[in-house]
Amino acid sequence: MEKKKDSFFESMSTKITYWTGSSAAFGTAFAVIIIWGITGPIFKYSDTWQLVINTGTTIITFLMVFLIQKSQNKDSKAIQLKLNELIAASRHASNRMVDIEDLSEAELDVLHKYYQRLSDISEEDEDIHNSHSIDAADDLQEEKLDQRRKTRKK
Repeated sequence: MEKKKDSFFESMSTKITYWTGSSAAFGTAFAVIIIWGITGPIFKYSDTWQLVINTGTTIITFLMVFLIQKSQNKDSKAIQLKLNELIAASRHASNRMVDIEDLSEAELDVLHKYYQRLSDISEEDEDIHNSHSIDAADDLQEEKLDQRRKTRKK
């Protein structure tokens, strides 16, 4: 029974999210606002007239937050799985990167600094076709520096 509820919610949220991102949804929302504005003089711009649009847009916004988050969570998980597959399939990629989305913000900051250093090392490289991995960057850089020193001594 729970699986069917999840499936129904998943299906409905996907359809609603898809539709709300369409031109038709924008057109519908725009038409509602125009009709509401046109009816202002009919209702003498009353508090009730204003309350209708305020309440309607607040309810829709509140519900859309959850639908958008559901969609984002699903998309994010799919992207992470695709990236994990690419990392796992590449013999030169560091498998340490698989599932890093589970790390804390501080741990991610440490990795970011490490990759910034890797980027700096790559920028010093004269051959743009050389690639570096997080595991081998220091060794490669030392080898290159040694080679440059030897070349300069000659």
